[in-house]
Amino acid sequence: MNQKNDKHVLLLVQAAMIAALYVVLTFIANALGLASQAIQVRFSEALTILPYFTPAAVPGLFVGCLLSNILTGCALPDIVFGSLATLVAAILTRKLRKHKWMAPLPPIAANAIVVPFVLLYAYGVGPLWFTFITVTAGEIISCGVLGMLLLFALQKYAGRLFSE
Repeated sequence: MNQKNDKHVLLLVQAAMIAALYVVLTFIANALGLASQAIQVRFSEALTILPYFTPAAVPGLFVGCLLSNILTGCALPDIVFGSLATLVAAILTRKLRKHKWMAPLPPIAANAIVVPFVLLYAYGVGPLWFTFITVTAGEIISCGVLGMLLLFALQKYAGRLFSE
């Protein structure tokens, strides 16, 4: 194999590992009851900072979210729009990678905008203003706090873990 193929294989493996980790962490949060409260804290959402390190995280997070939503029995609008919100957030996080402190902002914003409407129209959960507050709070905890802790923990080893 040549170096170009090696790089593609590396990115594919990284994306698959990120997707698998996202699914596992989603199941753990569900088992602990953290993903079904008013303020949902999903460990898997901390992974949304990974596009800061590698482009492989963009498809990895999208596939991981898509699989998690399917495997946990989410409604079709949640599967579609929740996964697309994760994809858009991952792309934006990747584009903002020169600004470390902005890494958690795209997933917080994307989910704060999309998920309340999904909750209302797919599950009948409302009122809308309340879900905006609770979803945003959960995303701030998951992406802003846990995600940034993960970013700082991984930063020291980023060259070895995410070589491109």
